[in-house]
Amino acid sequence: MAQRSPNVGMAHLIAESRWTYRQFARAVNRVGAETGLSLRYDESAVAHWLGGTVPRPAVRGCVREAFARRLGRPVTYDEAGLPAPAKSTPTSPPDTVEDMIALGRQDMDPSRRGLMAAGLFSVALTIPGWPDVVGRAEAAAQGRISRIGAHEVDMVVAMTERISELDDRFGGRHARPMAASFMVNTVAPYLRADTSAGVRRAMLSAASDLLYLTGYMAVDEGLHGLAQRYYVKALELAGAAEDHLTYCTTLRGMSVQAVDLGHGAKAVDLADAAAAASPKAGPRMRAFLAGQQAHAAAATGDRATALRHLREAEGAMDRAESRGAAFGSYDPSSLNYHVSQVRYELGDVAGAVEAMRRADQVRSSVYRRARVRHRALLAERELRLGHLEAACATWHRSLDDYPHVQSARADDRVRTMFRLLRPHLRNPAARDLHDRARALTR
Repeated sequence: MAQRSPNVGMAHLIAESRWTYRQFARAVNRVGAETGLSLRYDESAVAHWLGGTVPRPAVRGCVREAFARRLGRPVTYDEAGLPAPAKSTPTSPPDTVEDMIALGRQDMDPSRRGLMAAGLFSVALTIPGWPDVVGRAEAAAQGRISRIGAHEVDMVVAMTERISELDDRFGGRHARPMAASFMVNTVAPYLRADTSAGVRRAMLSAASDLLYLTGYMAVDEGLHGLAQRYYVKALELAGAAEDHLTYCTTLRGMSVQAVDLGHGAKAVDLADAAAAASPKAGPRMRAFLAGQQAHAAAATGDRATALRHLREAEGAMDRAESRGAAFGSYDPSSLNYHVSQVRYELGDVAGAVEAMRRADQVRSSVYRRARVRHRALLAERELRLGHLEAACATWHRSLDDYPHVQSARADDRVRTMFRLLRPHLRNPAARDLHDRARALTR
């Protein structure tokens, strides 16, 4: 229902953002594209909104997020002069386990997968700090349906590792609903079972790992709003378990998500928060965190900070033990990937190609999905240097594994390959690659 009075709040926000009507409309369209909305608003639509027309609920969220990204702070519906979309249930005190169950059930249900995809990545998302989440174990002592012990914790840890292996080999599209089902049907009841304080903390930590992994798989499918929701629940459970490792790992994962979406400043904040929350990190964890700090800083153009963090990551890796943890390890391939990303962001394309080639040479064979994506990225950068035939050869190696991977990010890289090859189809190597890819694409 349209308002009859002018939208003064939106007008103030446009002025604060220093946007023209056309720039504002384009920003809303870009945010909408992330949720699967095909929006084509222009300055005339903005004029209607300012005159009192209320956009539909899904677009209101895009409007609010566009302002938040521009201004670098949360923006409420009221501040934007818009009514908040109606909620189906009344607001109630937060319960991490209830939220986890609701999130997992929605993710398990194929009929709701389209709705989950509409979730919007938010740069203004409130991230619970370590002091805020320590000791907030709403999961404890509610409806004690059974007693659990160390064996149940070991089982959750082992299942999470197995799901992670499947994700690395085949992508997250099929593994994530499996993780959600395990979360709802097994892990959530364990979190409410009777047990000792030590086992409870261990189970909360194991559940936090699972939530982090599920969020990571949502990122792999391009469901960025859903991933954020999983990540925040992982932070809450990590705090309840007093598990600094998973808390920092999750913040770092959120930084990776942000930088890949082009939100450099947010990525820096999250990477720095992860490093600050892990003051006693060992050398491998220090490299893991500093490498992401370097990438995020480079994405904002902060050359000095990026190179400082990169030197720190390289030094920490030199000190690290030769073997890494089976889950979430950071190895020389990962470090070389960060070196490549930093060099690319700072304009050194040749250096980025060199580092990405080193990453590919030392990458473990178990990381099939990463092999597909990173080889495709390497080919894109080889093409930028004008090395068409080398790029085609690298793309061929990426396609060797592509049919075995169910990953939206891998699909995006293949779509990019088709676009970049289009001007070169008179070249026999490019045409051969194009024809092979057409036969393989789903």
